[in-house]
Amino acid sequence: MTLDLTSARVLVTGGAGFIGSALVWALNREGNSNIVVSDLLGTSEKWRNLVPLRFEDYVEADDLLPLLEAGSLGEFDLVLHMGACSSTTERDASYLIRNNYEYTKSLCIWALDSGTEFTYASSAATYGDGSAGMDDDASRIERLRPLNMYGYSKQLFDLWARREGILDEITGLKFFNVFGPNEAHKGEMRSMVHKAFGQVQAEGKVRLFRSYSPDFADGEQQRDFVYVKDAVAIALHLASGGWTGLYNVGSGTANTWLELVRPVFEAMQCPEKIEFIDMPEEIRGKYQYHTLADVSRLEGTGYAGPFTPLSEAVKDYVGEYLMTGRRLGDETGA
Repeated sequence: MTLDLTSARVLVTGGAGFIGSALVWALNREGNSNIVVSDLLGTSEKWRNLVPLRFEDYVEADDLLPLLEAGSLGEFDLVLHMGACSSTTERDASYLIRNNYEYTKSLCIWALDSGTEFTYASSAATYGDGSAGMDDDASRIERLRPLNMYGYSKQLFDLWARREGILDEITGLKFFNVFGPNEAHKGEMRSMVHKAFGQVQAEGKVRLFRSYSPDFADGEQQRDFVYVKDAVAIALHLASGGWTGLYNVGSGTANTWLELVRPVFEAMQCPEKIEFIDMPEEIRGKYQYHTLADVSRLEGTGYAGPFTPLSEAVKDYVGEYLMTGRRLGDETGA
């Protein structure tokens, strides 16, 4: 079923977080403020992401399911479920199962039972080292071997949805390396662009991990980096267009870490200085040296939105947001 994003009533979980708040921003730009935001604000500063945005209500995540099941929040046309622990280094597997897997199942069941469209965040972390490929064909996802528990928690839900026969009723978004405004609260999980900006400010240089693979020189490890503005445009295209199943959300281009951080120096008008440091032992065996989204299924939906070239995206992020302290919504007064 297609949805009119200018008038649909939308529930955004993780709506104060990085991608969640960017989705609220994108909906606001469509003229939609008919949005309920849910998150766990805790003691972090991510509440600041909500300040420039327009929405009708906020609900703490612990209260959300009981309120939905009681009908206290009314009806929704669409759920954008971005709420999850996104830390790739989280060691508490039981927490990840409850927060990322069981909660997503419960919310999905509620959405299907209530006739609400359901779009959720999966992850490119499900692909592990990439040796089994990075295409988003749901019929072959059991061959994937995630390298960390975060990726496995996402893989478990994808497998459950396929086993239950509901992947043709819901939409899963396999986000690759998303970066951009509103990620400051993510700590060590924030992008290298944000980290590099802080390092250049403080020390005039950027530190990158050395390569431990003979196939990649230092700084030449590759990722599919995608600007958050492009990522949410893809998400809303899929969610509103009635497209179901799993979709990679990436640029379809692999760039190196050097290509990512060099525009940071340019945007800050600072001389380039890059230092290579040892990678922590605990992540060396879980490190992805090359990621590249196969976007052929996305292209098959007719998605025509251009991807922002990496250097332009980095310069927009640094110049318009990091150097000014603005968040998404500040630039439009939304």
